[in-house]
Amino acid sequence: MTEETHQGMYETDVAVSQYCEAHYGEKYFGVELFPVKCAQICLKAMKGRPMKRALDLGCAVGRSTFELAREFDFVTGLDFSARFVRIAVQLQEKGIIRYELPEEGEIVSYHEARLSDFNLDQTRERVEFFQADAANLEPHFTGYDLIFAGNLLDRLHAPRKFLTSIHERLHEGGLLIITSPYTWLEEFTSRENWIGGFRKAGEPYTTLDGMRELLKEHFRLIAEPRDIEFVIRETKRKFQHTLSQLTVWERMS
Repeated sequence: MTEETHQGMYETDVAVSQYCEAHYGEKYFGVELFPVKCAQICLKAMKGRPMKRALDLGCAVGRSTFELAREFDFVTGLDFSARFVRIAVQLQEKGIIRYELPEEGEIVSYHEARLSDFNLDQTRERVEFFQADAANLEPHFTGYDLIFAGNLLDRLHAPRKFLTSIHERLHEGGLLIITSPYTWLEEFTSRENWIGGFRKAGEPYTTLDGMRELLKEHFRLIAEPRDIEFVIRETKRKFQHTLSQLTVWERMS
């Protein structure tokens, strides 16, 4: 096999490769893989509740979708990035992905991950993946027992619309679980559409404050917010280490 053929088998897009590693690669600095940790929290929170259908919004390359399908009858994973969705579909169909990671300069390393490595082969028939805009979902994405929105909120162009309409997709008594580091940036969300991270009447108004206000008509917060760590590997010696706040909301009647 030539070097050119070898490289052609591997995902080389920087963001795709970073997320492949963050979902299916090594643990760094003792931090659990974020989608795995979040899925475990979701499944624990759902104990004693119906677990027929779940919606994984911002699923990226799919690890949390597969993890939720360990216990849910069926899980739908949606992401705005068609590239991310293609990787998740490839894993579902073929059970394997290959990607390359930058080490330093022009030096890269080659990696592969298989669903069987994580005992997830049995979930392949219980998931589906689509490209979609979480703030403008098609009507048929509804009737869920759990909606997990992972690190999505501060990347939406219309987060207010998302929060004020998401109850329509969820059964009464179902859970909406949101994680976000609240890193609002105007390149993703116009300043007037931020739901927190600014001063209101002279006082700090956090994203949690905004979520409480926008969700209060249809949801109640049922657990203390908690921070979940995640690590994104950029090169062999450069990493992003971030805290994402996780909140659990129950859909009221």
